[in-house]
Amino acid sequence: MKLKNYDWVLFDADDTLFHFDAFAGLKLMFTSFDVSFTEQDYQAYQLVNKALWVDYQNGKITARQLQHQRFDAWANKLQVPSLNLNSAFLAAMSEVCIPLAGAEELLKSLQGFAKLGIITNGFTELQQIRLEKTGLKPYFDILVISEQVGIAKPHPEIFNHALKLMGNPERNRVLMVGDNPDSDILGGINSGLGTCWLNRDSKPLPENILPHYQVTSLSELKSLLVG
Repeated sequence: MKLKNYDWVLFDADDTLFHFDAFAGLKLMFTSFDVSFTEQDYQAYQLVNKALWVDYQNGKITARQLQHQRFDAWANKLQVPSLNLNSAFLAAMSEVCIPLAGAEELLKSLQGFAKLGIITNGFTELQQIRLEKTGLKPYFDILVISEQVGIAKPHPEIFNHALKLMGNPERNRVLMVGDNPDSDILGGINSGLGTCWLNRDSKPLPENILPHYQVTSLSELKSLLVG
């Protein structure tokens, strides 16, 4: 892989550029409600949350419905509106999210060689604040957030929207980097982009999804792109 093959490098955000520790965020958020949030509480939350994210990515529910429904049980228990809990959670995540190892070094190395963008299924309330707090915002030429577009990855329309913002470059000169094979890699492949799976845990390749490249760290990606 040589950098000259790519005019643009697009990144997913959560668990691609940023360490996303939802349990830490939820624990921090619930302290303001005098709740000691446990591992058992987290497992119950994730049972609901993960299913909602699949529905969101498949276009069955909206971003607002996801944000509302994942906190329904806690909203009833605490007598607090679910969207208030969601906002408190996103604010807490902006405090605990940090860049993954090698993220800033990778972005610095790409400056002047390729334009950079983010395509995320995450929510606006978190993305903007986190980019500013971590100092990574200046590296990116575009930021595409599914909540604002109304369509989530892997749907081709969110990639088409991004490509339009990018000035419609040749698709084979755009590389999509992400940790999620279903949303990032399959979405990129179906949109005619180059794809790189950030597989930090060395998981087996998903059936019928074949990324163009695979790395286990952002440092490895940096070596492949710029040496």
